[in-house]
Amino acid sequence: MPRPARPARHAPAPAALPRRRLLAVGLGLATGLAGLSGLSSLSGCGFALRQTPPLPFTRIYLSGFGARSPLATELRARLAESVQVVATPGQAEVVLQSLVDRRERSVVASTAAGQVRELQLRLRFEFSLLSPGGRQLIAPSELMLTRDMSYSETAALGKAQEEAELYAAMQADVVQQVLRRLARAEPTPPHAPAAGTTPAAKPSTRP
Repeated sequence: MPRPARPARHAPAPAALPRRRLLAVGLGLATGLAGLSGLSSLSGCGFALRQTPPLPFTRIYLSGFGARSPLATELRARLAESVQVVATPGQAEVVLQSLVDRRERSVVASTAAGQVRELQLRLRFEFSLLSPGGRQLIAPSELMLTRDMSYSETAALGKAQEEAELYAAMQADVVQQVLRRLARAEPTPPHAPAAGTTPAAKPSTRP
């Protein structure tokens, strides 16, 4: 007795796989466009990569900083993006003088048992800008940033890392503010007469 013929299996339509691929590509494009839209909205809100503003001088000397000052290290690196940081004040057009460069840490909240629960971090920088001859180009100015952070002795290692990150963020902000102020400075042109004086008259050559 002949066996009944099995119904033929229909192969998937050739367009099925390409359609799935097209859907995947479409989702990928949608995700990429959403990411670009997010970056665009951040840009519209004022978000931008930190850049060194154009500075009105080409050579600067850093004075008064400690030998291991993290702030001096970052300032030197940012300044070197657009000007030359020289080794002596005699080579410079301007001198950036550090008056106060300090990191401070204080307890602002604790438990009845004396356990620290909240800290305040402060970064204080006071500086002035001078010509090599001592003329004041920027009067002594103070920048101070503060950040509060919670603290737990059971997570001391993680909190130490958080503290370092907060100081690094404050330091980057201070450096950017210093650069903006330097960009507005008006250095004395080389060989320009001091304010309130007139060039000396040339001796007469008549007999």
